Amino acid sequence: MNAKTSRYVIVAVIILLLILLSDTFYIVDETHLAIITQFGDPIGDPVTTAGLKIKMPFIQKATFFEKRIIQWDGDPNQIPTSDKKYILVDTFARWRIVDPLKFYQSVNNERNAHSRLDDIIDGITRDFISEKMLIEVVRNSNRELTIASEGEETPISMDSLRIEKGRLAITRMILEQVQKLTPQYGLEVLDMRIKQVNYIEEVQVKVFDRMISERRRIAELYRSEGQGKKAEIEGQMQKELQRINSEAYRKAQQIQGKADAEATEIYADAFSRDPEFYSFLRTLESYRNSLDSSSTLILSTDGEYLKFLKSY
Repeated sequence: MNAKTSRYVIVAVIILLLILLSDTFYIVDETHLAIITQFGDPIGDPVTTAGLKIKMPFIQKATFFEKRIIQWDGDPNQIPTSDKKYILVDTFARWRIVDPLKFYQSVNNERNAHSRLDDIIDGITRDFISEKMLIEVVRNSNRELTIASEGEETPISMDSLRIEKGRLAITRMILEQVQKLTPQYGLEVLDMRIKQVNYIEEVQVKVFDRMISERRRIAELYRSEGQGKKAEIEGQMQKELQRINSEAYRKAQQIQGKADAEATEIYADAFSRDPEFYSFLRTLESYRNSLDSSSTLILSTDGEYLKFLKSY
């Protein structure tokens, strides 16, 4: 074997060793769990600690799982309550893998685990809520309710709406039942909550229509109050306007009367000083007002109206 062939053999051996080592060692970080499978079957105990690990190359494979808390968010489900109210219930939960070997053997991966949680949580939630009245699903206590609308408050009697459990208690009971069923899949549900409770679409339309009618009633109440206030303001304004007009008319009449009195006094004084001259001026003024170039007036020469024309 010559030197060139020897170099090729050494390079091939080194590459083979690197491949062998790379498939022999694997790393588990702090956020994962792992199991070792050989030809698809798990062997040994789950790997729960972080660090560099060893396995048999090529025939064994490391499968990793999430160690941290995982979120599950269900789809809204239509559920009838015991008082025949159809509602949409939306739930969510937090879970984690506690036994990776059992998890791998039962559900294999997170997608299948979520599918299994869908069946478990949705089914148990339906069983509990369908046995309760709607008010127990949405309330936690028997505190007296008061519906407050604009301008009025209407208390609601709770005598016929007694709450035995309440929403939080129902949620805890659902969680306890779920936690009894999930260990067989190697997972643990840490918490579960009802995220939203709402009416189905058909009922929502009726509720919204009722809300719209209530808003319109309140708007009409405001509108009628506004019209009443407007009429009151306009009446007060009209009253004030009449008062101002009356006062102005009274003052105008006083001024006019005073002026007429002064004018009469002046006329009387002038008339008393020279009655003949005053009569002459008034007669000339009447000539100016009654005669013009287009008028024809036929009078007797003995008429009183022409006495000043005959005198001068």
